[in-house]
Amino acid sequence: MKHTFYLLISIAFIISCADNKTKTKSAQDSTAEIAVDYKGTASITQGIATTTAEDIYTCERGRKTDVGEITSTDGKKWVVPAATNYTNTTFPFAADLFNSCEEKKYASPQEALSAIGTPNTIEIDEDGDVFTAYIFADNYFEMYVNGVAVGKDKVPFTEFNSSVVSFKVQKPFTIAMKLVDWEEHLGVGCEANRGKDFHAGDGGMVAVIKDTENNIIATTDEKWKAQTYYTAPITDLSCVSEDGAYRYSENCDTSGGQDGSEFYALHWELPNDWMKTDFDDTNWPNASTYTNSTIGVNNKPAYTNFTSIFDDAKDDAQFIWSTNVVLDNEVLVRYTIN
Repeated sequence: MKHTFYLLISIAFIISCADNKTKTKSAQDSTAEIAVDYKGTASITQGIATTTAEDIYTCERGRKTDVGEITSTDGKKWVVPAATNYTNTTFPFAADLFNSCEEKKYASPQEALSAIGTPNTIEIDEDGDVFTAYIFADNYFEMYVNGVAVGKDKVPFTEFNSSVVSFKVQKPFTIAMKLVDWEEHLGVGCEANRGKDFHAGDGGMVAVIKDTENNIIATTDEKWKAQTYYTAPITDLSCVSEDGAYRYSENCDTSGGQDGSEFYALHWELPNDWMKTDFDDTNWPNASTYTNSTIGVNNKPAYTNFTSIFDDAKDDAQFIWSTNVVLDNEVLVRYTIN
């Protein structure tokens, strides 16, 4: 009887080991397949991230603003849709040009600026001049001037809003912004939309910077620099390519679907000093520009109520992003104003 018992235990142990080896081999094969398909410099994740924070901002008609974490095939952990300063109380919020989540539904720049009154001006240089930035971001931004945090978006996701940031600085100065296309399905760059549970959302940001005389001194255009650091959803890793610092995904499918559990994402680590004045962005691509209709703002009062600013007849600001406004979800942009 004892011999039979030991025999059964031995058989069970052998089967268990074989099963574990099969699972290990399967995981290794999966990783090997990814390595074969992908030739770039990014870390790769697949599937949905684990939610680590829920509803960092709530809006009655807005989408959920969750944050998650996911581990890539090389063992690195990534915050999705991005590691932001939204809950950092030392990073100032921008003033509201339009924010329906908080019933600030201003019909014109004059009404908005009257309601704002004297904005909170972030002082960078005591003997500098005051400048004002007007920003519409799809969805979220954090703005630095000469490496100093000057304003972040009040609404991480939706409803769509627009913002005002005031700062005091000497020329020349460098604007650096983190832009995030937020996501409902963490880790795969998707939201429920247009009849699909996993629809790839799009980004886009437009900004106008004025002096105290209301003169436009800069607008977003193709002269800005832009680099992507999180691209998803990717259904076929062979669709992406790189050329130096250029990260391309224009050949990738953007149709989404009803199940994103097999979707991939590409992640790159952000440089530590990307917001600093002396950061070298010369090898970054120039920003790609997009029309109002491509971004889809013609029915959004956070934009249309302020076209006298954003679509100035003499200096029309352009929506900018990286090379793929649909798949690139975390983008850094920079520009120096002389």
